[in-house]
Amino acid sequence: MHLLLIEDDPTMQTTLQRTLRRRGMEVTPITDGGAALPAWRKLEPDVVVLDLSLPTMDGLEIIAQARSEGLATPTLILTARGTVGDRILGLNSGADDYLAKPFDLDELEARIRALVRRAQPLVAEPAAPSVAPGMALRYDKTSESFYWRGNLFELTPREVAFLRVLSQPMGQAVTKERLFSAVFAGESDVQLEAVEVVAYRLRKKLAPTHMQLMTLRGLGYLLKPGAADGA
Repeated sequence: MHLLLIEDDPTMQTTLQRTLRRRGMEVTPITDGGAALPAWRKLEPDVVVLDLSLPTMDGLEIIAQARSEGLATPTLILTARGTVGDRILGLNSGADDYLAKPFDLDELEARIRALVRRAQPLVAEPAAPSVAPGMALRYDKTSESFYWRGNLFELTPREVAFLRVLSQPMGQAVTKERLFSAVFAGESDVQLEAVEVVAYRLRKKLAPTHMQLMTLRGLGYLLKPGAADGA
């Protein structure tokens, strides 16, 4: 596993490098936010772990720009900013997980490995997709990936989990609590409202597919086909 570590505190960086390398991970350290994106593009790591308070470029800016460029690498934020608002802001910027300082190193390792496991289907060799008749958006059960018009539909692991629950079967309301359990399994420090952040990002990505992600007040969410896309 290749991990890109973006952390400017020398003590923290040294501790994390030593610990994670000892646990079988290849770690590339970056201390300056301005060097983060070039390294991310060049190295194509399996996971990115970064602080928010960085010189030159803030961590949230790094994540937002990476996502806008299509860099879908699982990303975990490490920061002293631990309020609910900060966590939601980080997730809304495109992060996949959030761990507030101080943290337990065993928990950090577990979260990193969980992120990489969830991301594996996105890079798996695709099998023949199972196609919903008349739909250009397809779900492949073997690789657990979504495809649109024959191409891999770029989603974060959280978005894949969210969309998978809503599409099996499609057209049925799913409660926010059930979606939370699927998307944030085992993450006790994340609030229920984080589901809304994932829904907001996914709704924007679904726009070209003409699928409608509907919010049902008091019930949850529902996915249904919209106008035909001509595929």
